[in-house]
Amino acid sequence: MRYPRLCGLYLLTDERLGDALLPTVRCALDQGVRVLQYRNKSGDAARRLAEAQALRALCADAGVLFLINDDVQLAKAVAADGVHLGREDASIESARALLGAASIIGVSCYNEWQRAEAAVASGANYLAFGAFFPSQTKPEAVTATPDLLRRARRTWAVPLCAIGGITPENGAALIEAGADMLAVISAVLLQPDVAQAARRFAALWPK
Repeated sequence: MRYPRLCGLYLLTDERLGDALLPTVRCALDQGVRVLQYRNKSGDAARRLAEAQALRALCADAGVLFLINDDVQLAKAVAADGVHLGREDASIESARALLGAASIIGVSCYNEWQRAEAAVASGANYLAFGAFFPSQTKPEAVTATPDLLRRARRTWAVPLCAIGGITPENGAALIEAGADMLAVISAVLLQPDVAQAARRFAALWPK
């Protein structure tokens, strides 16, 4: 199933924000964010649950899709719209079984065509490729190219997400290559003017 709302600015949260997480995200949500992914690798289960619940409420108010990174159980607990799965995470099938047929399940495919093929065959709702540019968050990440997006766009109707070092200046070329969504963290959430940074990204998609 293709979700029309899986298009536009895709924002991932950043643990470095600490207690500023909620007010910072709130500043961005009304400025063109279409999807928010809660990403927190810490072992503090109580904090993660509280933050996910609060972000879920913010997204509901703003009409933004809310996804959880990796943790299918947390996604279920807070009634998230879905989950994003990486290489070491749960299978698409097990996530679907827990979250339901209507849930959104995205998969990190890095620069691996066979992984993308398998994800589509298993019912992934979108594919994420990257990193396209050097990334502060994952400096060791593998490199993907715009040609990979072009090939994927020719092959599948499933939405495509590009991630890794993306800015308003270099993002337009990835959209032209086939990306439906641009996933960013520091390029919005760690900027002096978060709202303006989000608006600059949102302007890359025609109204």
